[in-house]
Amino acid sequence: MSNAPPPLNSLRAFEAAARHRNFARAALELSVTPGALSHQIRGLEKLLGVALFERQARGVALTAPGGMLYPGLLSAFALIRNSVNVLRTSADSGVLVVSAPPGFISKWLAPRLYRFAEAHPDVELRIAASIVFANFASDGVDLAVRNVPTDQGAGATLEYEKLIDDQLVAVCSPKVIGKMERERSRGRYDVRKTPLIHDDQLAGRPEVPTWVDWFRAVGQTPVNLQRGLRFSSAEHAIEAAVQGAGLLLTHAILVHDELVAGRLVMPIDLAVPAGRTYFLARPKAKPLRPGATAFRAWIRGEMRAMVTARTSAKR
Repeated sequence: MSNAPPPLNSLRAFEAAARHRNFARAALELSVTPGALSHQIRGLEKLLGVALFERQARGVALTAPGGMLYPGLLSAFALIRNSVNVLRTSADSGVLVVSAPPGFISKWLAPRLYRFAEAHPDVELRIAASIVFANFASDGVDLAVRNVPTDQGAGATLEYEKLIDDQLVAVCSPKVIGKMERERSRGRYDVRKTPLIHDDQLAGRPEVPTWVDWFRAVGQTPVNLQRGLRFSSAEHAIEAAVQGAGLLLTHAILVHDELVAGRLVMPIDLAVPAGRTYFLARPKAKPLRPGATAFRAWIRGEMRAMVTARTSAKR
């Protein structure tokens, strides 16, 4: 086996073929003919003195030596592609892509974004709504707002910055609260017979309190926990509550503006910890560009202002 360094083109051809397990698809990715790609790989095999692929009916498979070579090259070319993408992105520093859950965008973020736009007219902001976590490597996302369990680590490649701990509150429209009776012993509203609205996005998360937990915390026994409307999105459930469909257990941050405006009220003043936290996530390997730095400072300031307003309202 020769000690001479293999040509970069032959290594690139091998990495693409190994990743696709198909010469034709690898050739298409590299914009060369399958014959040219095969020639590059044969030259690499000759230089290394080993067979790297086994030809099969529907593609190729790595040999043992090929399996040893592939992981290192996969990582190396991924780093090269990431470095080029960072360079290309930094050249267009006016564009900032932020990913967040749809409910968070519609109920909290979007109504406030005009303030960021006024303060930073040079930043072209693009908001990507997604119920799944953004892939920073392939989706072109700079920052992501994520609601995850509070004790969940960010991992080796991401940095999580806490924005606010999530809380759940029970809310309804003023016309619904007008139909409630008050408990004689405590003077609080009796919500046991009020129709419930269910946000099914809260289900299946063991750390998140349920209606059972909320009723236990307030010391009331509901008539029927299964009654009422069910929604697969928080924003639709909130709109139903605004229109008077019943009592909704939801994220406090998503109904903050409705509570301030009086479109929703809390019949019982209780916020229960959700066991989750809103974080601002970003890749550790990607330097913060000026637009991302500005958005990071802005959203932290908006969160602080909301908490201050909420605290002052209770005094």
